[in-house]
Amino acid sequence: MNIELKYGCNPHQVPASLELPEQAGFKVLNGTPSYINILDALGAWQLARELKAATGKPGAASFKHTSPAGAAVSGPLSAEYCASQFLTVGELSPVANAYIRARGGDRMCSFGDVAAVSDVVDVSLAKVLKTEVSDLIIAPGFEPEALEILKAKKGGGYLIFQIDPTYEAEGVEYRELFGFGLRQQRNTTKITEALFQNAVTTSKELSPEVLETLIVATIALKYTQSNSVCLALEGQVIGMGAGQQSRVHCTRLACDKAEKWLLQQHPKVLGLAFKDGLKKPEKANIVDQYLLWDQLSEPERAQMLSGLTRAPEPVSSQERLEWVQRFQGICLSSDAYIPFRDNIDRANRSNVQFVAHAGSSLRDEEVTVAAQQYGMTMYHTGLRLFLH
Repeated sequence: MNIELKYGCNPHQVPASLELPEQAGFKVLNGTPSYINILDALGAWQLARELKAATGKPGAASFKHTSPAGAAVSGPLSAEYCASQFLTVGELSPVANAYIRARGGDRMCSFGDVAAVSDVVDVSLAKVLKTEVSDLIIAPGFEPEALEILKAKKGGGYLIFQIDPTYEAEGVEYRELFGFGLRQQRNTTKITEALFQNAVTTSKELSPEVLETLIVATIALKYTQSNSVCLALEGQVIGMGAGQQSRVHCTRLACDKAEKWLLQQHPKVLGLAFKDGLKKPEKANIVDQYLLWDQLSEPERAQMLSGLTRAPEPVSSQERLEWVQRFQGICLSSDAYIPFRDNIDRANRSNVQFVAHAGSSLRDEEVTVAAQQYGMTMYHTGLRLFLH
């Protein structure tokens, strides 16, 4: 069975279509998808489903441009976190909780996302999605009232996909590029606690919470365009550095995002006085600019201040450092070995305490020594997770 798509990667790339395996149980319940919508939806769905399988908790992903902006399992939502996410919803179901944590990993990158959840979409989640700028949801099912709420989103054009949660693709996958055909075995490796047994530092102990967080971070990498490095905390991705040619650039990007995530909960940020009428994305942009205060030009500062009722006091470098050091259990996972200690040096500045990477680099000893110097716990997984 084929489904005609709106267009390919770009509007001028027509015609485009989707060929469905009969056993997938895939249905377009609303809207007209494009080629990229399908790519993101299938990547996000696999990630959310695997999080649930690995942890037993509802899993969610927020996908953009074939990589997760965020991913999480259901877990705690502090008052500070809720305030940083401009949440106005009431009591949340576990699946809604998981999606809020996934989307909140990077509010700016999740703008116009593909949402995926491992469980049936209920009214609680539908009400959350109704208030967010999102393009698509894929899930194993929908409560009737939730489906009606979502069908009304975006003037009736919100994309809604349903897929059979038991569907498994064939073992060999195929793609064509520039007329060349490639085949490979699908990456069906399971990310389990068994991967995190080979501690190479003096510190070796992992709490159940940290182990779960390492599993979440590593599963997220499995569905992220390489090279990639992921920072996570309490079962939630807080910084994803995806698709960089140099691993240290992945690390810098992931750490920068994670620090912004942590600082969004700083009292000075939570105290920003927004003008009435601003929407969530506008507030998120102001927060992003505020946290880059020292790097802004005068016109940029003026633009930022135009959305506030009073000028804020910047967060000083010392305040930033002290705030980031408050958070315990920050994990870093890499989709391949860490080749140089500069990655560890940068991770330390973001208070990373646990590191997992494939190992087997020529400079493994140098990298391990760096982790040891900073009091980190490091594990060699022996597993590379490249995705192209």
